[in-house]
Amino acid sequence: MWIYRLFLIATAAALAVALYFCGVGLADGSVSSFNMVMWLALLGGLGAILIGGFGLNRSGKRPAAIAVLAIVAVPAILAALFFLVLILTQPRWN
Repeated sequence: MWIYRLFLIATAAALAVALYFCGVGLADGSVSSFNMVMWLALLGGLGAILIGGFGLNRSGKRPAAIAVLAIVAVPAILAALFFLVLILTQPRWN
């Protein structure tokens, strides 16, 4: 049960970050008609994974829901851990 919730939260956080960057890009003009299809595909894919995982869990297929959510959640969690290590250790890059 906890792994499903962790993956659901991580996937929702990844979607929220993508929505934030899309919103900022719309505000400053870097997201334009030239690359809008790419942004819509990215946001649609993340939303489909989130809704698909939630729907599979509601229908009683928790292992399938965890597998679907893991597509986004595992890389998101690893990236968050990487940045946490960078913040805590403050490595010298020179």
